[in-house]
Amino acid sequence: MRRNKSLRFFISAFIAALSLPMFAADLPKVRPEVVGLSTERLGRIGEVMQKYVDEGRLGGVVTLVARDGKVAYLQAFGKLDPTTGAVMPTDGIFRIASQTKALTSVAVMILFEEGKLLLGDPISKYIPEFKATTVAVPEASKKGPGYKIVPAKRTITIRDLLTHSAGISYGDGPAKDLYKAAGLQGWFLADRTEPVGFYMKKLASLPFDAQPGEKWVYGYNADILGYLVEVVSGMSLADFVKTRITGPLSMADTSFFLPEEKAGRLSAVYGIGKSGQAEIVADPKELAYVKGPRTCYAGGAGLLSTAEDYARFLLMLQSGGEWGGVHILSPKSVELMTADHVGNLYGNAGQGFGLGFWVTKELGRNGDPGSVGAFGWGGAYHTTYWVDPAEKLVAVFMTQLMPATGSDAQTKFKALVYQSIIESYEKR
Repeated sequence: MRRNKSLRFFISAFIAALSLPMFAADLPKVRPEVVGLSTERLGRIGEVMQKYVDEGRLGGVVTLVARDGKVAYLQAFGKLDPTTGAVMPTDGIFRIASQTKALTSVAVMILFEEGKLLLGDPISKYIPEFKATTVAVPEASKKGPGYKIVPAKRTITIRDLLTHSAGISYGDGPAKDLYKAAGLQGWFLADRTEPVGFYMKKLASLPFDAQPGEKWVYGYNADILGYLVEVVSGMSLADFVKTRITGPLSMADTSFFLPEEKAGRLSAVYGIGKSGQAEIVADPKELAYVKGPRTCYAGGAGLLSTAEDYARFLLMLQSGGEWGGVHILSPKSVELMTADHVGNLYGNAGQGFGLGFWVTKELGRNGDPGSVGAFGWGGAYHTTYWVDPAEKLVAVFMTQLMPATGSDAQTKFKALVYQSIIESYEKR
């Protein structure tokens, strides 16, 4: 009898343990040469980044390079917060702004895979306020606002939003006066007191910058998609992302708002001042990431993360939707996301745009190193990332610099990553 009770207790404890949240294990590390990289050449990243810090062009930065699913380089430089003197740790937490868009796009694709929506569906099927949208067309006139408002030629689809071809900006187009009056200008929504749906419904009544499908316009597209996720799933975007993406991938330091016990790891924000030096940016809005009100989950630019956390997400995409035995997406969904969907609408030479990322179509058109099929994006605080499937490469650059006027740190980082390759997998 006692033995049976012990067995039942063990089984109950085991089942209970399965329901507990997973603690994030460190990403696997590897000596660079094992994965075709050079230790000496990777060291050049550190030399250049330290020089940026020493010359006052960056406050603090974390750089990560992974290949074959293993981290070959992870280093931190500079200060986390110069007011306290704290040095930047490799697990420093950063506002990743538009790097949030990639997670929101994946959230939409999860719902697509579950048969809960189609990419060609009109967004109005789920958010009725978008049923009859309008467009502001510039109009030369000495009287009036300088534009006329016309009906949209067709409805906006989910795919339009994923590809930023819905004609929706951040309120800086022809009808910017109406956006200003509505309190909808700019990507920062963390300090808003109402849920994101409140603002997206208000957005639907404003005239957009271009007709659906006719122009690539960067704006509130992913914020609308974030609200779509809430409507279709019945969960807040924060809960959906945590339950379906960051939790399964053990991205323990990725969230829309920062728990107070982690506030000590949040990087200070710098900006390039008139002197050309990085200076602390004192913006009261930034307190919202720690203090709240914690009500508006912005799918376009709301998350905080670390270099290693974001690398987990990218490694999942690089390996076709699976990481650490967890399947987030099908390989075919990742293939669809990283194909060009817009053709000539996206104006960067040699690149197209997929479902949330730029995609390299022709190597050599813009002078950057890489491979055909590589994809990535960045954030307003001068963060950036990319995935190169042909080279089984993931790279993450985290800093907090806004504005980053004149900074070439991102492009230097990209060149330094590619020069560290001593064995090209693409040529095998």
